Amino acid sequence: MRLAIYGLLTLLLVGNLDAKENLFEALPHANGALSGKASLGKLLFHDPILSKDQSVSCATCHSLLKYGVDNRPKSIGIDNAIGKRNTPTVWNARYNFVQFWDGRAKSLKDQVLFPITNRDEMNETLESVVLKLKQKKSYNDQFNALYDDGVTADNLADVIAEFEKTLITPDSKFDLYLRGDENALNAQEKEGLNLFKTKGCIACHNGINIGGTLFQKLGMFEKFESKGEVDLGRYEITKKVFDKYTFKVPSLRNVNKTAPYFHDGSVSTLKEAVEIMVNLQLGRKLDEGDINKIVLFLKTLTGKVHE
Repeated sequence: MRLAIYGLLTLLLVGNLDAKENLFEALPHANGALSGKASLGKLLFHDPILSKDQSVSCATCHSLLKYGVDNRPKSIGIDNAIGKRNTPTVWNARYNFVQFWDGRAKSLKDQVLFPITNRDEMNETLESVVLKLKQKKSYNDQFNALYDDGVTADNLADVIAEFEKTLITPDSKFDLYLRGDENALNAQEKEGLNLFKTKGCIACHNGINIGGTLFQKLGMFEKFESKGEVDLGRYEITKKVFDKYTFKVPSLRNVNKTAPYFHDGSVSTLKEAVEIMVNLQLGRKLDEGDINKIVLFLKTLTGKVHE
């Protein structure tokens, strides 16, 4: 049943290839100056005060100038603890329909507090974080100015989420192309885009974030061979057999900058990632020339970042 639905979705999308604006959408530009909440969220995003031993901040694993990741297979938290999954980028995360590989957070705000309390990341309690922020006058004053109830865990999540909403990477070559500049992509990049569509990649990777809009089983036609501990994905949240080995489809924006790939960080190159996905998810074998053209297209998805 899953394969039938997946195949139908592919056919419907491929049948609409000429209407490129219906498949993808260019990213908007940021709105300029940060709001008071976002400005406070930015400070806290970079401050290790949120971790138990004050050695790890959000930016430790989500380096903004590294396109929102740390380029490790799995991030390192306090006391050199190693996380369970590869760190997703925070850039453009506002356009994901849920957060985390298993979708356990329904929004950016819901997502914020998980790393703080995760023993392999910041390993802190919310009560302790709130107390530390209240004891630091600059933070306490800012929270009191923004919220009637001052420093709370909910307000902490709110300000960081407001900052993360501003993390957009506009003006990739592909965005310029979507806005009407036909010369933004060269001939090989356009061929890669056409292959991306006609071979079925768009079944999962479409929309403004070119992904991030649905869950999908990893290994539709072939089993994914994990190089580490077996990860059952969304099943660990829902306990539904149907969800075994199912993960949120990641955005492909800036994908050339966010290696290594997959939930386990087991694939180091973009070319290898494309080869594996074409085989596992589409049941196809493409020659090296076509793979290289798809990779060239994916490189056009790199936008602009800032600290």
